[in-house]
Formats: sequence, structure tokens, C-alpha cells
Amino acid sequence: QVQLVESGGGLVQPGGSLRLSCAASGFTFSLYAMSWYRQAPGKERELVAAITSSGSSTNYAESVKGRFTISKNDATRMVSLQMNSLKPEDTAVYYCNAVRASQNRRYWGQGTQVTVSS
Repeated sequence: QVQLVESGGGLVQPGGSLRLSCAASGFTFSLYAMSWYRQAPGKERELVAAITSSGSSTNYAESVKGRFTISKNDATRMVSLQMNSLKPEDTAVYYCNAVRASQNRRYWGQGTQVTVSS
């Protein structure tokens, strides 16, 4: 059974930091590119950060470049998102995503809420 379980969300003040984690099981983690998406109320889900299956390349939304860092650990089957200098506009539900394009397979986590507010 495929599972992606996010953790680490919460309430943080502007300028603060959070680290999101996603634990994967039920599929060959090392073969999948991983990413984080977010969805704010009334807005479409958007890509925040992505990392290739090998971990050799990353990609970020312009709005988070220089503030967020995605990382992948095949040994622990975890993907993380370190979020620094958080802004109120970062408030959203954050979702972990796994994709293997060659097999047309995509999995989603249930999401974790991040709220940036004073």
C-alpha cells in the first residue's frame, strides 16, 4: 500500500522557520522524483519545490527561491522541505508528491497545514 505521510506543519510567526517531512512507503522510493506542492484557500495547487529521483537536481518556485530547500534521503525514504524566512503568503496546505513519469505513476500525501501569522 502506497503511503506518503507529511508532518511538521504548524503555526509560525513571519520570519520564522519550519521543516516539513514526508515519509514514503509502498513503492520504490529511489526511482521517484519528489516534490512539494501547496494550496492556499481559494487558489489552485502550485508546485513549490521538486527534486529528481537521484537527488542531483532541484527546482523551486520563484516565490520561494533562496528561502526553501528540498532534500531527499533514499536510505530513510524521506523527503524534506526546509522553509526559512516564512511570509504570511506562504500559508497553505502543503502536499508531498511522488512521480515516476516513465511509468505514469503519481502519488499524493494527505497534506499538512502551514500557517504564517503574528
